[in-house]
Amino acid sequence: MTLRQTQGFAPMSDGARLSWVAWGDTTRPLPVVMLHGGPGLPGYLDDVAAMVADLAPVYCYDQRGTGRSPWQGRHSLARHVDDLAALLDAWDAPEAVLIGHSYGAELASRFCLARPDRAAAVLLMCGPYVGDWHTRYGAERDHRTSAGQRERRRELKALPYRAEEQEAELLTLSWFTDHADPERGWDWAAQAARHRRPVNWAMNDELGRAARADPLDDHLAELRVCLPAQAELLCGTDDPRPMSALAALAHRLGLPLTRIEGAGHEPWLEQPDTIRAHLQSFVARAGG
Repeated sequence: MTLRQTQGFAPMSDGARLSWVAWGDTTRPLPVVMLHGGPGLPGYLDDVAAMVADLAPVYCYDQRGTGRSPWQGRHSLARHVDDLAALLDAWDAPEAVLIGHSYGAELASRFCLARPDRAAAVLLMCGPYVGDWHTRYGAERDHRTSAGQRERRRELKALPYRAEEQEAELLTLSWFTDHADPERGWDWAAQAARHRRPVNWAMNDELGRAARADPLDDHLAELRVCLPAQAELLCGTDDPRPMSALAALAHRLGLPLTRIEGAGHEPWLEQPDTIRAHLQSFVARAGG
């Protein structure tokens, strides 16, 4: 099946222009919007978008300062929430189904807090994480790497400047542990390290500090009220990030959590049929 593809740029109130691409018939109501992770990476959810583009129009976009959305300036969580609202306006979409991955799941959550009337349904995939999950994540990632790999990663991170091949090596070493299968994970990480570039490290740092200063943990009671009736979480059981943190979040928000066996932080790579079936069901229910 060949899906229609359209693309364009949407102007923001401060002069930024965000690049977007859509699959399917964009005249149909209730679009799906994919929110990619990072923060600081260009969009990478095209393959996930294609899994449901036969059911509804699906939009992906490069967040400001990434990919084909070049921009210089300070980043804030509020600015990124406003960007999503402005994109919905540009797409003439009063509301949308949000599917957020990793940092994109946090962005979807904060969007629901700020604009609950514009989220028709929300799927939080492999995030957001609450509590002191970084310590357990770091320990598990170290467990999945050799002493030599850990030392090399530290060396590369400490460099004041990294050449292209050094940056790709650092990203591969940082990302291959995200997958259940370490051998295939290395290949997937190496491929991502070539294509998810350049990384906007300043954006990553700014939004990371913003999230720590105003943690989502402090807004969960409000978020529970603001979420749409159809909202759920999904994770891979072999993600090095602690599944217990997502289970705790699901409990506090009163949401179902679907655990995908044999999958890591990007479950569509290792269990594509399972993820496709789940997303198809989710989007079909959202569309009535």
